Order: sequence, then C-alpha cells, then structure tokens
Amino acid sequence: MSAVSNSTQSVPGLVYSAGKSAWLALAALMVTASLYYVWSEQSSFEAQLLLLGMGLGLCLYHASFGFSTAWRKLIVDRDATGLRAQLVLLSVGVLMFFPALGAGELFGNSVSGFVRPLGLSVVFGAFIFGVGMQIANGCGSGNLYHLGGGQIRAVPVIIGFGGGALWATLDYEWWTSLPQLAPVNLIELLGVLPAIAANLAVFGLIYLATRSFASQTRPAANEAGLFSRLIKGPWPMIWGGVGLAVLNFATLAMIGRPWSVALAYPLWGAKAAETFAWDLELDFTTYWMQPGRDTALLEPVLADAGSLMNIGVIIGALFAAALAGRLVLSLKLSFRQLVGGLLGGVMLGYGATIAFGCNIGAFIGGILSGSLHGWLWIVCAFAGSYLGTKLRPLFGQS
Repeated sequence: MSAVSNSTQSVPGLVYSAGKSAWLALAALMVTASLYYVWSEQSSFEAQLLLLGMGLGLCLYHASFGFSTAWRKLIVDRDATGLRAQLVLLSVGVLMFFPALGAGELFGNSVSGFVRPLGLSVVFGAFIFGVGMQIANGCGSGNLYHLGGGQIRAVPVIIGFGGGALWATLDYEWWTSLPQLAPVNLIELLGVLPAIAANLAVFGLIYLATRSFASQTRPAANEAGLFSRLIKGPWPMIWGGVGLAVLNFATLAMIGRPWSVALAYPLWGAKAAETFAWDLELDFTTYWMQPGRDTALLEPVLADAGSLMNIGVIIGALFAAALAGRLVLSLKLSFRQLVGGLLGGVMLGYGATIAFGCNIGAFIGGILSGSLHGWLWIVCAFAGSYLGTKLRPLFGQS
C-alpha cells in the first residue's frame, strides 16, 4: 500500500491506494467473514439482514444515489437529476408498498409503515437535519456509503450523528409532549388505489414543475455490456432508485417495517455511553420505553436490525467500490471540515431522532407508508438544506 501526497492546497490530507485485485480480495474477505460471523453469533436471519444492507450499499455506491448533493444541485444549479431519481424511487415504492400495507401483511407476515404525528418535533427536527446534511456533506445513508467507498471524512459525521441522537433521546419526552396533530394515513383515509393515484399525481406535478430545470450531462457511452455494468457500475441514478425501492420492499417483507437508517444511531450512542460508563439512566427515558426499543439496550448491537443493515451498507459500498476499481482510502479533511462534520453530524442525529427519522426513514419511509408526516418532513428538511447550502463555505465546503 502506498501513500500519495495530496496536491490540493485547500484540503490537506492523504490518499491511500492499492492495486484493484488487492482491494477486491480484501472486500470479498470482509463480506464473507462478516456474514459468517453474524450467522454464527446470531442466526441466519441476522446474516440475511446484513446481506440486504450490503445490497443497499452497492446500489447507493454504483448509482451515487444521494440526497444532500441532489438537493444542493437543485438549489444552486437548478439540476433536477437527483430529484427525478428520488421520484422514481417513490413511484415504484408506492406501487409495491401501498397494497401490502393496506392488507396489513406480506407473504403471511404482519407489516406496518411509519405513520407518525405532525408536530413541532417534525418541523424543527427535519429543518436542522437539512442544515446538518449540507454542512456535514452527507445525509444518514450518504455518509455510510461514503465511508464504505473509502471517504474517511465520514467518520466524524457518524460520530456526531450518534452523539446527537443520544442527546435527542434525553429530550424526546419534551418534544413529543408538544402540541401536535394526529397521524394521517392516506392508505386508510383514501383506500389503496386512490392513495396510489394521489401520490403518483403529486410526483407527476413535481416532475412537471421541474421540467424546465437542467438535467445532468449524459456521460460518455459505456462500452461495457449490461451484466458488466450492473456488477462494476456506474449506474444511472434511476437504476439506483428502482434498486433501492425493491430492496426497501424486501426490508418490509423481512422485518415488517420500511428501511430506516436513523434508528440505529441512538443505540450506537447509548452503547458508546455505556462503554465510557456514563450514567445517563437511559432505561427510564421515554424514547427507550417505546415498543421495539424497550429491549434494545439489553441486547448486543448485532441483534438490532437497523444496526446490521447500516453496517451492511458500509460493507456493500466497499465491495462495490472494489468491483469498480475505485476504492481509495481518502483522508482529505481540513479543520473547518472536521468541525462541520462533527456539528453537522450532531444536527443530523438530533434532528432525525425527534422528527421520527431521517431522509430514509421519515421522507422515503414516511411517504411509502402513506403518512403525511413524510411530506411535512421533506418540506422542512429542504428549507433547512437551503440554509445549509448557504452556510457550507463557513465549514470549508464549496
């Protein structure tokens, strides 16, 4: 492994590279070893969840499917490429999710969506999440696959995310005691088919509203065959949107709820607090007394579905980068970017926890669940993202 000095003056750091075969062998070993370890320590079910997370990581990396960059390009450059890919994800998703959620079961297993109240916790939490994702240069899922792709700059963001999420669990009771409107479930309110039609109509209106916006310049023709491109990438973002929708549906089938990234971070923060012997009396806070969370502190991290899938995203992105021959460990981080990463991470974690999720769980998961809080979340998060875009230069981000 060799070290190459970085010639960029504004962003000091090191870039570490190795041969493609060496990286691919290491990535394959990590995939195999992690699956075997989880299988032996937990069960085949947990290993399948890890594998599902790996598939999500591969999709995210090969399609460069993100939210912070996509929204920033929409704001700054009027480039709607990323937004349209998200509309594809949502369109495919509602066609798959709504019938299953309307029936209440999938392949004989009970399923339910993320249907949450509409209140100040969603408004404030989503807004600061939007600010944080811009100054941290990545959202919840984005920083996981950036880390898998070798971008070590994601580490401070993930640390901050865990810390902010832990902080939010201590304030959770206060936020959820504020006045709020009852949850609105469009599937129950309208019925499955009218709810699908209403959502598709809104997606169509958003597309029409941005029709005059720019689209990403088409890349040079890819001479590789379809199979080779599927394996090695890069993918059009729309492929990523379809892939993520299908794998999110697989998540619903396996664990009875949509994909969520942010749910793991409060647990990671709590486990870190236990490691440092911080007596926060977490067992008695409202957040950890919720159904589904009430036993999480007593179990190992590898027993948590959200944690397994997040770890899988990192490993899957690493494997995808190795397959593409683009895996390079990059530590390019100025002091201002370090501060922005930590601060932005705290905002991401705090905001996601009080707003019932991040861009994956609240925005995508909320809308695919037929919940109006998903729409409220995206409006507030996009407003925060607009402010965050203006603040990026303060933290060394272009």
